Parts: sequence; structure tokens; C-alpha cells
Amino acid sequence: MDGAVLTVAGLYAVILLRAGATFAAGWFVGSGVRRSRFSERIPAARLERAERAIRRWGMPVVAVSFLTVGFQTAVNFVAGTLRMPLRRYLPALFVGGAAWATLYGLVGTGALAFLRWLFTRHTAWGVAGVVVPALVVCGLVLVRRRRATGPVAEPVAGEESVAGDESVAGEESVAGDESVAGEESGRR
Repeated sequence: MDGAVLTVAGLYAVILLRAGATFAAGWFVGSGVRRSRFSERIPAARLERAERAIRRWGMPVVAVSFLTVGFQTAVNFVAGTLRMPLRRYLPALFVGGAAWATLYGLVGTGALAFLRWLFTRHTAWGVAGVVVPALVVCGLVLVRRRRATGPVAEPVAGEESVAGDESVAGEESVAGDESVAGEESGRR
């Protein structure tokens, strides 16, 4: 249990420094956040969503944001850009940071203790317990990336080629269209 307490205390210190620094960066950038280089690191939609939430709910959004993934940085940064008073921000930081550190500290140390037990008792299951989730995460990332880029449209026979698509024009001349092949050889 001493290891878990030290882990939670260490994580609490880390989150206070990290979230406080993010808030301070937002404070110093101020209203020019949309024009700064730092804003490129956080998607505009996420910043706008955080701003709407903070304007509507205020301080509780900061505390609850620590239990989310990805939204936390945007909330702390936007709270700084909106110049949220420290008397409101700091209590939310302390409560949210404590919840975050406790959750991640206890779940993290519990998961590591379980993996240590699994590796010492059943090595094959321990390896599977690490490799299978890693493969699942990799698969999910690949699926999300493919969905984000959209399907690649293949040319359909009989359709006109898209400007600049040389492979389609080359396929048409190979298919036996004498006029296209003749024009290409006449140009050379």
C-alpha cells in the first residue's frame, strides 16, 4: 500500500504542475490563442467545445475534465485564456487533480501488481495479457485512420479519367483504344 500512496502523491504533484502550466500558458496567451503557434497543438473544435463548456458550467468543468482523456488539456488552456479567477480555478484543480491522481495511481499500481503476479505464475498468459491489448489498440488506431481518410475511389470502366490521373489514361490506351495510343505516339 505504501507504493500506491507514493504513486498517487507523485502523480498528484505531476498533474498540479502540468495542468497549472497549461492554465498559465493560456493565461499569458490570452485572447490571441486562435492566432498562436500553441493553438495548433490543440484542434480548434476541441478548444471551442471547452470554451462553451466553461462558459456554461464554469468551475465544475475544470474538475470533471481530469476524468477525461484529451479534453483535460483543452479545458485548462481555455480556462487560462478566459482568465478564470484563481479563486475558482485552484479549488477545481486541486479536486480534479486529486481524483485523477487517485484513479490513475490506484488503477495503475493494481494493473502492474496483477501483471507481475501473472508473469510470475503464468508467463504465457502474462505475455498474452500485454500483447493482445497492444494489438487491439493498434487495430483500433488503424481503423480510425482509415475512416478519417475516407474510402479510396477506384475508377469505374467507362467513366472519364480525373485530370492528372495518368494511370487511368494509360489503362485506356492499353485496352485497345487505337486513337488514344496513336495520339500519344504522334506527340513524341
